[in-house]
Amino acid sequence: MSDTRGKYRGTRVRVRKVPIRCGNRSPIIHRCIVGNNPEAIDKVVQRLSQSFAIQDMGSLSYFLGIEVTNQGYDMILSQRKYILNLLQRTGLSNAKPVSSPMTTTANLALGDNARLADPVKYRKIVGALQYVTLSHPDITFAVNKVCQFMHSPTKHHWSAVKQILCYLQGTADYGLRIMHDFGTNLHAYTDSAYDSLTGFSDSDWAGCPDDHRSTGGYAIYLGSNLVSWSAQKQKTVSRSSTESEYKALADTVAELTWLQTLLRELRVPVKSIPNLWCDNLCATYLSANPVFHVRTKHVEVDFHFV
Repeated sequence: MSDTRGKYRGTRVRVRKVPIRCGNRSPIIHRCIVGNNPEAIDKVVQRLSQSFAIQDMGSLSYFLGIEVTNQGYDMILSQRKYILNLLQRTGLSNAKPVSSPMTTTANLALGDNARLADPVKYRKIVGALQYVTLSHPDITFAVNKVCQFMHSPTKHHWSAVKQILCYLQGTADYGLRIMHDFGTNLHAYTDSAYDSLTGFSDSDWAGCPDDHRSTGGYAIYLGSNLVSWSAQKQKTVSRSSTESEYKALADTVAELTWLQTLLRELRVPVKSIPNLWCDNLCATYLSANPVFHVRTKHVEVDFHFV
């Protein structure tokens, strides 16, 4: 529900929280209605009330553990309360904050230390950390690492989890800022000065000591707003850093393509071709010049659509 071309362009985006019950014994379903046209939002709420038992709870401030704070026309999404509860559950409420979610010398591997006495606690805390990445993309890589040892965690792995929690101790007030005047172009990783859809990709070549698979990641911006990010282990082993970076580019392009389709369905105009940034020169040449494809037959065919 967004009017990007009409009289409401440039007005504040409004979010309304509306719990809906479909029947007497049905569970309550919480829904958020987002738009910059208050009249259209009122009409939607009115039509829903004709078919369902609803309660208009007004402007959104808290939803599924995510706090919403308005700053002028901008919006900040944070999980301060959720993080503080998580720290209390682990007994780290008074822990000393650290400046990084993972040390540069961390080399996690299977069976690298004595097995943890309570693996269930490890799985619960790491699962909760996965939800924290919704507003803290800065811990995505570290959380992805500790998630790889859910089946057999060790004391070393638990120390890595506590490192993440101590980092959150000092950054609990941080969150994602959704800016109002952001532009409508995509770019995958870029500086905030860009007003396009931009994608940034990178990979950690053969970073896993157990299976030697690489970890790829990307960050995609819509103007100045971070809208999509990921850090996950690649499906196959790369025999060179170029191949690893090229696979990361392919994953980023797939996400950019999906976001373009989504924006088109929402009638949000994308004025220019998305920008994709990569820090590997060979992977850049390989994606830009199909002539080089004949020299890289070991790379799977499905990565060549870049």
